[in-house]
Amino acid sequence: MKRKLFVVGIGVSIGYLLGSHAGRERYDWMKAQAIRLWENPRVAKTRLDVESYARQQAPIIRDRAEAAAKAAPGIAHDVTVKVADTAKDVADKTVFTAKNIADKTAKTARDVADRTATVAVDVADATATAAVDVADMTVRTARDVAEKANDVATDLKERGETAVDTAVTTAGEAREQALDVVDDDDER
Repeated sequence: MKRKLFVVGIGVSIGYLLGSHAGRERYDWMKAQAIRLWENPRVAKTRLDVESYARQQAPIIRDRAEAAAKAAPGIAHDVTVKVADTAKDVADKTVFTAKNIADKTAKTARDVADRTATVAVDVADATATAAVDVADMTVRTARDVAEKANDVATDLKERGETAVDTAVTTAGEAREQALDVVDDDDER
């Protein structure tokens, strides 16, 4: 990402330098400075020294590269053996670790299953006990309600009978009084 931004920045800079009058002047000045620096006697001497050194070192570098290339098959074989040994060790350790994890997972699963079964039995026992208690309380409450309803019904029956007796008596007395008044009127 940084490289792309750098390339875009260079492109924008070159466009500015070549596209604007002020940019063109700046480009010409920078070009003149670069040419003057390149033609500077000290830079030219250093350049020639570097070229000479590179020519001297080229055969040495080539010999070393050839020696490294010749040694490469032996080194590659050694590296291959080491990589294979390391891969085998990693595979063995992976198998051991996987087996160890599988054993621990199975043990944990058994423990969880045992605990779950124990809790389920305890919950079932508690539920059964609670159900019996609720049933007993329901029966007792139903009996109490039935007794109270019977008492209320008996009381209402007695009150009703008393009210009927009172009404009959009152009606009889009222009839008697009415007949007495009618008889008194007849006698007169």
